[in-house]
Amino acid sequence: MNIYLDIDGVLLANDLNKANYSDEFIKHLVCKYPVYWLTTHCKCNPVLTVRFLERFFDEPTIKLMKYILPTNWDTLKTEAIDFSKPFLWFDDDLFREEREILKQHNCLNSWVGIDIAKDENQLVKYLEI
Repeated sequence: MNIYLDIDGVLLANDLNKANYSDEFIKHLVCKYPVYWLTTHCKCNPVLTVRFLERFFDEPTIKLMKYILPTNWDTLKTEAIDFSKPFLWFDDDLFREEREILKQHNCLNSWVGIDIAKDENQLVKYLEI
């Protein structure tokens, strides 16, 4: 199973703080699955993505983040998803068009809506997947 991962609202709670359990979440995912950045912070260049995250995370997590693969997309994040393989997509929000594309591929349930504002410990729920 592939994992697609957004940053803002998922790994980062806000502009100043990482989300609770984000270190454990990254460790769990990277050690178990192929993980891809699916975020505006990474379009083809994961080095810049990791550099951006260095101010939030400690070195052990940063080392793991270097294993996360880049994606490339133009308008909609769904352009980067490989629909031929099972996946989970962790993101705080979808565009209406992205939601429709997921429905067309019978994959709407592959989107995991994260809302750190409602549940600051939400990521701990996904340490068991």
